[in-house]
Amino acid sequence: MPAVKPSIMNNLNQNFARLKPVGIREFDYQASAIPGIIKLTLGEPDFNVPDAMKEAAITSIKDNDSHYAPGNGTVALRKAIAHFMTDRYGLNYDPDNEITVTIGATEGIYASLATITNPGDEVLIATPTFPLYGTVTTLLGSNPVEINTSDDNFVLTPARLKQALADHPHAKALVLNYPSNPTGVTYTQEQVKALADAVKNTDLTVIADEIYSELVYNGKHTSIAEFIPGQTLVLNGASKSHAMTGYRIGFIAGPKELMGPVSATHAMMVTAAADPAMAAATAAFATDAGKNATQQMKAAYQERRDFLVAALRKLGFTITMPNGAFYVFAKLPAKFGDDDIKFATKLAQDGKVAVIPGSYFGAGGQGHLRISYATSLDTIKAAVERIKHFVEEG
Repeated sequence: MPAVKPSIMNNLNQNFARLKPVGIREFDYQASAIPGIIKLTLGEPDFNVPDAMKEAAITSIKDNDSHYAPGNGTVALRKAIAHFMTDRYGLNYDPDNEITVTIGATEGIYASLATITNPGDEVLIATPTFPLYGTVTTLLGSNPVEINTSDDNFVLTPARLKQALADHPHAKALVLNYPSNPTGVTYTQEQVKALADAVKNTDLTVIADEIYSELVYNGKHTSIAEFIPGQTLVLNGASKSHAMTGYRIGFIAGPKELMGPVSATHAMMVTAAADPAMAAATAAFATDAGKNATQQMKAAYQERRDFLVAALRKLGFTITMPNGAFYVFAKLPAKFGDDDIKFATKLAQDGKVAVIPGSYFGAGGQGHLRISYATSLDTIKAAVERIKHFVEEG
């Protein structure tokens, strides 16, 4: 095995030294080694990819669909995405120059931030949230500014946003993820419009990560692009809504003037997504089979959510009811204090249940646990029994 020349390590991107440990994957990896562990950790749907999507991928392979696709994705998929955005959210995007297919929403995050920020810029991020936004911002040499929403039931209020803008008047972007990972909290149409009103007279670009938009349980999802389309890059994809995490198909939609450089950044990173995966996603976004599959999954998630929230509240956890995604963000019972990392570690070791410490999700996460219900109801019931025993013994 090769050994690196030591002096070469001095040449790395200096922003690596600024990165904070994310912890989620490492915690999950360590917990996975515990015999008999029940894992409620990662946001990985337990459903299989629907048959219509699998058949579309198989057909693509059999038809020798194996050549370079356009950098921004196949025409068929971009048209399917345009249909999806209009059908679900009333948003109109030109598939020719306002939509780019990415390698999951994860690549979309990087491509968006790399395009609109320069070293030293500030990016506003409502927290607790998925830590990758801050990590990518830091790696690019910009500065993440966390806006702690925990005092407002994990909803970013216009007042708090306006204060952040006053404190950071030169911020380039606002990252808004809803329904939220890790809280499951989402926004009403009125709340979204109020945030848009706070942004529209600024030069902020809103990066709206709406990957969980199809998993809203009461009411419907409203994109902030409905109100400020000229300032918004919408990120979405097939991973969560259609259980297609391994296919790695996401997309970015926005005004063509922004999407030109975003698409160029994307193409320099990955060239294009894989043809069979894009064929599968085309079926996901354009067909009734794709829409129906999502509705069936959502109904199962809602049943799991209702059981889990009720059970945890009986055990002394405080929970803001999640109205989207598939996570519960539970505040520890008072007798355990607010050391969520210690609690989660002991719960894994002694209680044989793995969850993710809330501190990993930024300001406002301390003293909480993120508990995923993207697994079977039977598994969740077994995990609750173990948590009950652990809490009562503790």
